[in-house]
Amino acid sequence: MSTLDDWAAAVVSELGLPAGADVRLVLDLARDIAHGVERPAAPLTTWLAGMAVARGADPADVAARLSALAASWES
Repeated sequence: MSTLDDWAAAVVSELGLPAGADVRLVLDLARDIAHGVERPAAPLTTWLAGMAVARGADPADVAARLSALAASWES
């Protein structure tokens, strides 16, 4: 396991969350937002995406929609 995987597992355990977070999906979303909008938007967007997923949204759908929004973003 990588340090990132170890960290994700520790956070999941600490917060009592179910295992199985798609780390790559979150990192890809953060990359798309950082490059398509601006860097500070990446942690904010991943937080908001997490809130949507916590309310029942599909993680892959949320990531795809937000990545598409970032790709079309004109600052």
